[in-house]
Amino acid sequence: MNREFIKAVEELEKEKEISKDLLIEAIESALVSAYKKNYGTSQNVRVNIDRDTGDIDVFMRKDIVEVVGDPFVEVSIEEAREIDPKYEVGDVIEKQVTPRDFGRIAAQTAKQVVVQRIREAERGLIYDDYSNRQSEIVNGIIQRVSNDTVFINMGKTEGILAATEQVPGEKYLINSRIKVYIMDVKKTTKGPQVYLSRSHPGLVKRLFELEVPEIQDGIVEIKSISREAGSRTKMAVYTADENVDPVGACVGSRGTRVQTIVDELFGEKIDIINWSENPEKLISSALSPAKVEKVIVNEEGKSATVIVPDYQLSLAIGKEGQNVRLAAKLCGWKIDIKSHTQFFPDESEFDDNADLESFETEDGYEEWEETGEDLILEDDDYEIVEVE
Repeated sequence: MNREFIKAVEELEKEKEISKDLLIEAIESALVSAYKKNYGTSQNVRVNIDRDTGDIDVFMRKDIVEVVGDPFVEVSIEEAREIDPKYEVGDVIEKQVTPRDFGRIAAQTAKQVVVQRIREAERGLIYDDYSNRQSEIVNGIIQRVSNDTVFINMGKTEGILAATEQVPGEKYLINSRIKVYIMDVKKTTKGPQVYLSRSHPGLVKRLFELEVPEIQDGIVEIKSISREAGSRTKMAVYTADENVDPVGACVGSRGTRVQTIVDELFGEKIDIINWSENPEKLISSALSPAKVEKVIVNEEGKSATVIVPDYQLSLAIGKEGQNVRLAAKLCGWKIDIKSHTQFFPDESEFDDNADLESFETEDGYEEWEETGEDLILEDDDYEIVEVE
Protein backbone atom coordinates (compact mmCIF):
# COMPACT_ATOMS: atom_id res chain seq x y z
CA MET A 1 0.00 0.00 0.00
CA ASN A 2 1.95 2.99 -1.30
CA ARG A 3 1.86 5.80 -3.84
CA GLU A 4 1.74 3.29 -6.72
CA PHE A 5 -1.43 1.81 -5.23
CA ILE A 6 -3.02 5.25 -4.95
CA LYS A 7 -2.04 5.96 -8.56
CA ALA A 8 -3.62 2.67 -9.67
CA VAL A 9 -6.82 3.56 -7.83
CA GLU A 10 -6.89 6.93 -9.59
CA GLU A 11 -6.51 5.18 -12.97
CA LEU A 12 -9.42 2.90 -12.08
CA GLU A 13 -11.49 5.96 -11.29
CA LYS A 14 -10.90 7.28 -14.82
CA GLU A 15 -11.28 4.00 -16.73
CA LYS A 16 -14.05 2.26 -14.81
CA GLU A 17 -15.75 5.33 -13.34
CA ILE A 18 -15.27 3.97 -9.81
CA SER A 19 -14.99 6.73 -7.22
CA LYS A 20 -11.54 6.79 -5.60
CA ASP A 21 -12.95 7.76 -2.20
CA LEU A 22 -15.65 5.08 -2.29
CA LEU A 23 -13.09 2.44 -3.27
CA ILE A 24 -10.68 3.40 -0.48
CA GLU A 25 -13.56 3.49 2.02
CA ALA A 26 -14.50 -0.04 0.93
CA ILE A 27 -10.88 -1.19 1.42
CA GLU A 28 -10.77 0.40 4.87
CA SER A 29 -13.98 -1.39 5.86
CA ALA A 30 -12.61 -4.72 4.55
CA LEU A 31 -9.33 -4.19 6.44
CA VAL A 32 -11.24 -3.81 9.72
CA SER A 33 -12.73 -7.27 9.19
CA ALA A 34 -9.34 -8.66 8.10
CA TYR A 35 -7.65 -7.25 11.23
CA LYS A 36 -10.21 -8.78 13.58
CA LYS A 37 -10.06 -12.12 11.77
CA ASN A 38 -6.27 -12.39 11.63
CA TYR A 39 -5.56 -11.08 15.11
CA GLY A 40 -8.49 -12.67 16.91
CA THR A 41 -9.80 -9.56 18.57
CA SER A 42 -13.25 -8.15 19.17
CA GLN A 43 -11.89 -4.68 19.78
CA ASN A 44 -13.50 -1.75 18.07
CA VAL A 45 -10.93 -0.66 15.48
CA ARG A 46 -10.70 1.87 12.69
CA VAL A 47 -8.44 1.66 9.63
CA ASN A 48 -7.25 4.80 7.89
CA ILE A 49 -5.59 4.89 4.45
CA ASP A 50 -3.76 8.10 3.56
CA ARG A 51 -5.26 9.32 0.25
CA ASP A 52 -1.89 10.72 -0.92
CA THR A 53 0.77 8.30 0.33
CA GLY A 54 -1.21 5.06 0.70
CA ASP A 55 0.08 4.58 4.27
CA ILE A 56 -2.19 2.47 6.52
CA ASP A 57 -2.85 3.00 10.22
CA VAL A 58 -5.00 0.86 12.51
CA PHE A 59 -6.54 2.54 15.56
CA MET A 60 -8.18 0.89 18.53
CA ARG A 61 -11.28 2.88 19.51
CA LYS A 62 -12.89 2.99 22.94
CA ASP A 63 -15.92 4.92 24.13
CA ILE A 64 -15.45 6.97 27.31
CA VAL A 65 -18.10 5.99 29.91
CA GLU A 66 -18.83 6.47 33.61
CA VAL A 67 -18.89 2.74 34.37
CA VAL A 68 -17.05 0.23 32.16
CA GLY A 69 -19.19 -2.70 31.00
CA ASP A 70 -16.95 -4.10 28.21
CA PRO A 71 -13.24 -3.29 28.59
CA PHE A 72 -12.59 -4.14 24.89
CA VAL A 73 -14.69 -1.25 23.67
CA GLU A 74 -15.05 1.05 26.70
CA VAL A 75 -12.79 3.04 29.03
CA SER A 76 -13.63 4.91 32.23
CA ILE A 77 -13.58 8.69 32.35
CA GLU A 78 -10.87 8.52 35.04
CA GLU A 79 -8.49 6.50 32.80
CA ALA A 80 -9.21 8.73 29.84
CA ARG A 81 -8.42 11.92 31.78
CA GLU A 82 -5.06 10.44 32.76
CA ILE A 83 -4.25 10.59 29.04
CA ASP A 84 -5.89 13.97 28.42
CA PRO A 85 -7.81 15.99 31.03
CA LYS A 86 -10.05 17.46 28.31
CA TYR A 87 -11.86 14.15 27.64
CA GLU A 88 -15.60 13.99 28.50
CA VAL A 89 -18.08 11.10 28.80
CA GLY A 90 -19.29 10.23 25.29
CA ASP A 91 -15.98 11.04 23.61
CA VAL A 92 -13.96 8.38 21.78
CA ILE A 93 -10.34 7.66 22.54
CA GLU A 94 -8.11 6.17 19.85
CA LYS A 95 -4.77 4.40 20.10
CA GLN A 96 -2.66 3.29 17.16
CA VAL A 97 -2.20 -0.51 17.10
CA THR A 98 -0.94 -1.13 13.56
CA PRO A 99 0.73 -4.60 13.46
CA ARG A 100 4.20 -4.82 11.91
CA ASP A 101 3.15 -7.40 9.27
CA PHE A 102 -0.21 -5.80 8.48
CA GLY A 103 1.00 -4.63 5.04
CA ARG A 104 0.82 -8.15 3.59
CA ILE A 105 -2.75 -8.67 4.84
CA ALA A 106 -3.68 -5.20 3.60
CA ALA A 107 -2.35 -5.90 0.09
CA GLN A 108 -4.32 -9.17 -0.23
CA THR A 109 -7.50 -7.58 1.11
CA ALA A 110 -7.17 -4.53 -1.11
CA LYS A 111 -6.77 -6.72 -4.21
CA GLN A 112 -9.93 -8.67 -3.40
CA VAL A 113 -11.92 -5.50 -2.78
CA VAL A 114 -10.68 -3.84 -5.96
CA VAL A 115 -11.55 -6.88 -8.10
CA GLN A 116 -14.99 -7.09 -6.49
CA ARG A 117 -15.68 -3.39 -6.95
CA ILE A 118 -14.55 -3.50 -10.59
CA ARG A 119 -16.94 -6.38 -11.20
CA GLU A 120 -19.77 -4.51 -9.45
CA ALA A 121 -19.01 -1.35 -11.41
CA GLU A 122 -19.05 -3.21 -14.72
CA ARG A 123 -22.32 -4.88 -13.79
CA GLY A 124 -23.72 -1.49 -12.85
CA LEU A 125 -22.70 -0.01 -16.20
CA ILE A 126 -24.25 -2.95 -18.05
CA TYR A 127 -27.47 -2.58 -16.06
CA ASP A 128 -27.64 1.17 -16.71
CA ASP A 129 -26.90 0.64 -20.41
CA TYR A 130 -29.55 -2.01 -21.05
CA SER A 131 -32.18 -0.59 -18.68
CA ASN A 132 -32.04 2.59 -20.80
CA ARG A 133 -32.55 0.44 -23.91
CA GLN A 134 -35.72 -1.32 -22.78
CA SER A 135 -38.29 -1.66 -25.59
CA GLU A 136 -35.51 -1.48 -28.20
CA ILE A 137 -34.19 -4.04 -30.68
CA VAL A 138 -30.64 -5.39 -30.40
CA ASN A 139 -28.64 -7.77 -32.53
CA GLY A 140 -27.16 -10.82 -30.90
CA ILE A 141 -25.56 -14.17 -31.57
CA ILE A 142 -27.19 -17.34 -30.27
CA GLN A 143 -24.68 -18.67 -27.74
CA ARG A 144 -26.37 -21.78 -26.38
CA VAL A 145 -29.72 -23.46 -25.78
CA SER A 146 -30.55 -25.02 -22.42
CA ASN A 147 -33.92 -26.54 -21.45
CA ASP A 148 -35.71 -24.60 -24.21
CA THR A 149 -34.14 -21.34 -22.99
CA VAL A 150 -31.97 -19.56 -25.57
CA PHE A 151 -28.97 -17.55 -24.36
CA ILE A 152 -27.92 -14.75 -26.68
CA ASN A 153 -24.55 -13.00 -26.67
CA MET A 154 -25.13 -9.26 -27.04
CA GLY A 155 -21.50 -8.20 -26.63
CA LYS A 156 -21.30 -6.80 -23.10
CA THR A 157 -23.61 -9.38 -21.57
CA GLU A 158 -25.73 -12.43 -22.26
CA GLY A 159 -29.49 -12.09 -22.77
CA ILE A 160 -32.17 -14.64 -21.91
CA LEU A 161 -34.83 -15.65 -24.44
CA ALA A 162 -37.26 -17.76 -22.42
CA ALA A 163 -39.43 -20.42 -24.04
CA THR A 164 -42.54 -18.29 -23.40
CA GLU A 165 -41.05 -15.43 -25.45
CA GLN A 166 -40.06 -17.56 -28.41
CA VAL A 167 -42.07 -17.86 -31.62
CA PRO A 168 -43.61 -21.27 -32.35
CA GLY A 169 -41.87 -22.82 -35.34
CA GLU A 170 -38.75 -20.65 -35.23
CA LYS A 171 -35.44 -22.49 -35.05
CA TYR A 172 -32.59 -21.10 -32.98
CA LEU A 173 -29.26 -22.29 -34.36
CA ILE A 174 -26.02 -21.86 -32.41
CA ASN A 175 -23.81 -18.99 -33.70
CA SER A 176 -26.57 -17.57 -35.91
CA ARG A 177 -27.39 -13.84 -35.69
CA ILE A 178 -30.82 -12.73 -34.52
CA LYS A 179 -32.74 -9.55 -33.73
CA VAL A 180 -34.41 -9.54 -30.31
CA TYR A 181 -36.59 -7.14 -28.32
CA ILE A 182 -35.44 -6.05 -24.84
CA MET A 183 -38.39 -6.66 -22.53
CA ASP A 184 -36.91 -6.16 -19.08
CA VAL A 185 -33.63 -5.75 -17.18
CA LYS A 186 -33.28 -6.87 -13.57
CA LYS A 187 -30.48 -6.76 -10.99
CA THR A 188 -29.61 -10.15 -9.49
CA THR A 189 -26.80 -11.60 -7.37
CA LYS A 190 -25.28 -12.92 -10.60
CA GLY A 191 -25.34 -9.50 -12.18
CA PRO A 192 -27.87 -7.83 -14.47
CA GLN A 193 -30.24 -10.19 -16.28
CA VAL A 194 -31.54 -9.00 -19.66
CA TYR A 195 -34.83 -10.64 -20.66
CA LEU A 196 -35.50 -10.78 -24.40
CA SER A 197 -38.45 -11.56 -26.65
CA ARG A 198 -39.16 -12.59 -30.21
CA SER A 199 -42.94 -12.76 -29.75
CA HIS A 200 -43.60 -9.27 -28.31
CA PRO A 201 -45.65 -6.91 -30.55
CA GLY A 202 -43.01 -4.27 -29.85
CA LEU A 203 -40.56 -6.25 -32.01
CA VAL A 204 -42.71 -5.68 -35.10
CA LYS A 205 -43.16 -2.01 -34.21
CA ARG A 206 -39.40 -1.46 -33.84
CA LEU A 207 -38.68 -3.31 -37.09
CA PHE A 208 -40.99 -0.93 -38.94
CA GLU A 209 -39.32 2.04 -37.25
CA LEU A 210 -35.96 0.82 -38.51
CA GLU A 211 -37.21 0.10 -42.02
CA VAL A 212 -39.57 3.04 -42.71
CA PRO A 213 -37.97 6.54 -42.76
CA GLU A 214 -41.39 8.21 -42.46
CA ILE A 215 -41.89 6.51 -39.08
CA GLN A 216 -38.39 7.49 -37.95
CA ASP A 217 -39.11 11.12 -38.89
CA GLY A 218 -42.46 11.10 -37.09
CA ILE A 219 -44.48 11.68 -40.27
CA VAL A 220 -46.21 8.31 -39.95
CA GLU A 221 -47.28 7.05 -36.52
CA ILE A 222 -48.02 3.47 -35.49
CA LYS A 223 -51.20 3.94 -33.47
CA SER A 224 -51.89 0.32 -32.52
CA ILE A 225 -50.54 -3.14 -33.08
CA SER A 226 -51.74 -6.65 -32.23
CA ARG A 227 -49.84 -9.84 -32.83
CA GLU A 228 -50.03 -13.60 -32.63
CA ALA A 229 -46.37 -14.40 -33.06
CA GLY A 230 -45.43 -16.69 -35.90
CA SER A 231 -48.83 -16.37 -37.56
CA ARG A 232 -50.20 -12.85 -38.10
CA THR A 233 -49.85 -9.22 -37.05
CA LYS A 234 -52.30 -6.37 -37.56
CA MET A 235 -51.03 -2.79 -37.44
CA ALA A 236 -52.88 0.53 -37.68
CA VAL A 237 -50.97 3.58 -38.94
CA TYR A 238 -51.79 7.27 -39.17
CA THR A 239 -50.40 10.48 -40.58
CA ALA A 240 -51.51 14.11 -40.34
CA ASP A 241 -49.81 14.84 -43.67
CA GLU A 242 -52.38 14.70 -46.47
CA ASN A 243 -49.62 14.15 -49.03
CA VAL A 244 -48.42 10.92 -47.40
CA ASP A 245 -50.06 7.51 -47.66
CA PRO A 246 -49.20 5.85 -44.31
CA VAL A 247 -50.04 2.33 -45.50
CA GLY A 248 -48.07 2.79 -48.72
CA ALA A 249 -45.09 4.15 -46.78
CA CYS A 250 -45.01 1.05 -44.59
CA VAL A 251 -45.46 -1.35 -47.49
CA GLY A 252 -42.86 0.35 -49.69
CA SER A 253 -42.34 0.19 -53.42
CA ARG A 254 -43.61 -3.20 -54.62
CA GLY A 255 -43.83 -4.28 -50.99
CA THR A 256 -40.06 -4.19 -50.39
CA ARG A 257 -40.21 -2.62 -46.92
CA VAL A 258 -42.83 -4.90 -45.45
CA GLN A 259 -41.25 -7.91 -47.17
CA THR A 260 -37.97 -7.22 -45.35
CA ILE A 261 -39.83 -7.39 -42.04
CA VAL A 262 -41.78 -10.48 -43.08
CA ASP A 263 -38.46 -12.18 -43.90
CA GLU A 264 -37.05 -11.21 -40.49
CA LEU A 265 -40.13 -12.75 -38.87
CA PHE A 266 -39.78 -15.93 -40.97
CA GLY A 267 -42.92 -15.44 -43.04
CA GLU A 268 -45.31 -14.01 -40.46
CA LYS A 269 -48.21 -12.28 -42.25
CA ILE A 270 -48.74 -8.57 -41.65
CA ASP A 271 -51.98 -6.61 -42.24
CA ILE A 272 -51.54 -2.83 -42.38
CA ILE A 273 -54.60 -0.56 -42.14
CA ASN A 274 -55.33 3.14 -41.82
CA TRP A 275 -56.11 4.30 -38.29
CA SER A 276 -59.36 6.19 -37.78
CA GLU A 277 -60.91 7.92 -34.78
CA ASN A 278 -64.24 6.71 -36.15
CA PRO A 279 -64.81 3.33 -34.46
CA GLU A 280 -67.04 2.02 -37.27
CA LYS A 281 -64.43 2.74 -39.89
CA LEU A 282 -61.56 1.43 -37.70
CA ILE A 283 -63.32 -1.83 -36.85
CA SER A 284 -64.32 -2.35 -40.46
CA SER A 285 -60.71 -1.89 -41.57
CA ALA A 286 -59.34 -4.07 -38.77
CA LEU A 287 -61.39 -7.04 -39.94
CA SER A 288 -59.62 -7.06 -43.31
CA PRO A 289 -59.42 -8.96 -45.57
CA ALA A 290 -63.13 -9.57 -44.86
CA LYS A 291 -65.69 -7.14 -46.28
CA VAL A 292 -68.04 -5.54 -43.74
CA GLU A 293 -71.66 -4.47 -44.41
CA LYS A 294 -72.34 -2.57 -41.20
CA VAL A 295 -70.83 -1.85 -37.79
CA ILE A 296 -73.14 -1.12 -34.83
CA VAL A 297 -71.20 0.28 -31.87
CA ASN A 298 -72.07 0.48 -28.19
CA GLU A 299 -69.99 3.36 -26.83
CA GLU A 300 -70.73 2.64 -23.15
CA GLY A 301 -69.71 -1.02 -23.26
CA LYS A 302 -67.08 -0.34 -25.91
CA SER A 303 -68.44 -3.25 -27.91
CA ALA A 304 -69.52 -3.58 -31.51
CA THR A 305 -71.72 -5.86 -33.57
CA VAL A 306 -70.36 -6.35 -37.06
CA ILE A 307 -72.58 -7.58 -39.92
CA VAL A 308 -70.86 -9.29 -42.83
CA PRO A 309 -72.18 -11.04 -45.93
CA ASP A 310 -72.86 -14.73 -45.34
CA TYR A 311 -70.03 -15.76 -47.66
CA GLN A 312 -67.59 -13.55 -45.70
CA LEU A 313 -68.40 -14.87 -42.22
CA SER A 314 -65.63 -17.49 -42.02
CA LEU A 315 -63.10 -15.03 -43.43
CA ALA A 316 -64.10 -12.32 -40.93
CA ILE A 317 -63.80 -14.71 -38.00
CA GLY A 318 -60.59 -16.26 -39.30
CA LYS A 319 -59.00 -19.60 -38.58
CA GLU A 320 -59.79 -20.50 -34.96
CA GLY A 321 -61.11 -16.95 -34.51
CA GLN A 322 -57.73 -15.34 -35.15
CA ASN A 323 -58.87 -12.53 -37.45
CA VAL A 324 -61.57 -11.17 -35.15
CA ARG A 325 -59.37 -11.70 -32.09
CA LEU A 326 -56.53 -9.63 -33.55
CA ALA A 327 -58.99 -6.98 -34.76
CA ALA A 328 -60.45 -6.66 -31.26
CA LYS A 329 -56.99 -6.22 -29.75
CA LEU A 330 -56.04 -3.69 -32.41
CA CYS A 331 -59.12 -1.52 -31.86
CA GLY A 332 -59.58 -2.08 -28.13
CA TRP A 333 -63.23 -3.02 -28.72
CA LYS A 334 -65.20 -6.20 -28.11
CA ILE A 335 -66.38 -7.43 -31.51
CA ASP A 336 -69.32 -9.74 -32.15
CA ILE A 337 -69.63 -10.87 -35.78
CA LYS A 338 -72.97 -11.77 -37.32
CA SER A 339 -73.71 -12.91 -40.84
CA HIS A 340 -76.33 -10.99 -42.81
CA THR A 341 -78.76 -13.89 -42.50
CA GLN A 342 -78.20 -14.16 -38.74
CA PHE A 343 -78.89 -10.47 -38.23
CA PHE A 344 -81.68 -10.20 -40.83
CA PRO A 345 -83.24 -13.67 -40.76
CA ASP A 346 -86.24 -12.61 -42.85
CA GLU A 347 -84.17 -11.27 -45.74
CA SER A 348 -82.42 -13.09 -48.54
CA GLU A 349 -78.82 -11.96 -48.94
CA PHE A 350 -78.57 -12.42 -52.69
CA ASP A 351 -81.13 -11.78 -55.38
CA ASP A 352 -79.40 -14.02 -57.89
CA ASN A 353 -77.27 -16.89 -56.60
CA ALA A 354 -76.61 -17.94 -60.17
CA ASP A 355 -74.13 -15.05 -60.45
CA LEU A 356 -71.86 -16.49 -57.72
CA GLU A 357 -68.99 -18.91 -58.03
CA SER A 358 -67.18 -20.51 -55.10
CA PHE A 359 -63.44 -20.89 -54.54
CA GLU A 360 -61.27 -22.01 -51.63
CA THR A 361 -58.71 -19.82 -49.82
CA GLU A 362 -55.30 -20.99 -48.61
CA ASP A 363 -56.77 -21.36 -45.11
CA GLY A 364 -59.30 -23.87 -46.48
CA TYR A 365 -62.35 -21.62 -46.18
CA GLU A 366 -64.97 -21.52 -48.90
CA GLU A 367 -65.31 -18.03 -50.35
CA TRP A 368 -67.35 -16.56 -53.16
CA GLU A 369 -66.79 -14.15 -55.99
CA GLU A 370 -69.35 -12.44 -58.15
CA THR A 371 -68.96 -13.45 -61.75
CA GLY A 372 -67.86 -10.56 -63.88
CA GLU A 373 -66.24 -8.72 -60.91
CA ASP A 374 -62.78 -9.35 -59.44
CA LEU A 375 -63.41 -9.79 -55.71
CA ILE A 376 -60.84 -12.51 -55.06
CA LEU A 377 -58.54 -11.53 -52.14
CA GLU A 378 -54.89 -12.35 -52.50
CA ASP A 379 -53.75 -14.14 -49.35
CA ASP A 380 -50.15 -13.00 -49.60
CA ASP A 381 -47.75 -12.16 -46.80
CA TYR A 382 -49.66 -8.94 -46.22
CA GLU A 383 -52.87 -7.23 -47.25
CA ILE A 384 -53.35 -3.53 -47.87
CA VAL A 385 -56.82 -2.36 -46.89
CA GLU A 386 -57.89 1.22 -47.30
CA VAL A 387 -61.36 2.29 -46.20
CA GLU A 388 -62.75 5.43 -47.76
